[in-house]
Amino acid sequence: MNSSVTCCVASSSKRYSAMPKCEEAIVLAGGLGTRLRDVVVDLPKPLAPVAGRPFLAYLLDQLAREGMRRVILATGHMAEKIEQAIGDNWQGMDIVYSRETEPLGTGGAIRLAAQRLQGDCAYLTNGDTFVRANLGELEERTRACGLSMGMVLASVPDVARYGAVETNAGHVVAFREKGSSGAGYINAGTYFLAREAIAGLPKEKSYSFETEVLRPEAMAGRVAAFGESSHFIDIGVPDDYQRAQQMFLGLT
Repeated sequence: MNSSVTCCVASSSKRYSAMPKCEEAIVLAGGLGTRLRDVVVDLPKPLAPVAGRPFLAYLLDQLAREGMRRVILATGHMAEKIEQAIGDNWQGMDIVYSRETEPLGTGGAIRLAAQRLQGDCAYLTNGDTFVRANLGELEERTRACGLSMGMVLASVPDVARYGAVETNAGHVVAFREKGSSGAGYINAGTYFLAREAIAGLPKEKSYSFETEVLRPEAMAGRVAAFGESSHFIDIGVPDDYQRAQQMFLGLT
């Protein structure tokens, strides 16, 4: 593991807790899924069938294992189909919905969903990506760095499709655009947002979280890097959607 991803807690002898203190998560499940329309017809992307189950089911299973008690699904496109498929309870977690009636961008969708939080912090994940990571450790790492935002990174053999993430002293410091090749870390699409990060979300109705929040916060050194992850996949393109069919057959 790259020491620059972990060294902001290298001097701490504290062991990470197995379960997070924060118990709520927001899942961004409102995307149009345009790149999958030829292979996934009449379904929102989070419900795309993967190894016999909706992709969203694996995300919710993961959140349940990580100790979540409440999940807010930020929906938009075909929202009613997600509500019918998932309901209001999943493995003991309360499921609530934040439905956008017009496109809000990822930032606007997060801000709208955050209004339904019962606590003052949340995990955030994309509804079309999956990664195995200990959320309790993500939260602990973020707080140990004295920060209000943490991001899970995935190590991949080639960053060309995604764009690379650069880190220094346990902080995310820059994003390289798509196109550069070679092994490296990428944004795995899972975050921890403490109270200050949620309160600081822009008040605009519609905006990009990645452009308007994540990038400037990272360039200012205010995003913790968490690289201990596995089983990353993004089903947003047909090739990886097909690869997911095999990956989830062997995933328990």
